[in-house]
Amino acid sequence: MAEPLKTFVNGVEVEVPNSIPGIRAALPETRREEFDRAVNEAGVEDIHAVMRHWMLEAVPDPEAEALLRRLAADEAERRGVA
Repeated sequence: MAEPLKTFVNGVEVEVPNSIPGIRAALPETRREEFDRAVNEAGVEDIHAVMRHWMLEAVPDPEAEALLRRLAADEAERRGVA
């Protein structure tokens, strides 16, 4: 499998998946079918652009993830689960 690439998102270094299985695994489950379809329909001339598009979509966003964790914690606290 290809080694992940690295980039910075909001000043935080994150890994960018660099293979079809890696990108697919990094995507939310709800987006995987569309990814599979795009990859399977791509021709030789298009596959690089398709991969780049989905690589960028699969890049984790630490700020968004932190916000989701905070919202989940707030909801758990509200429900008395925390």
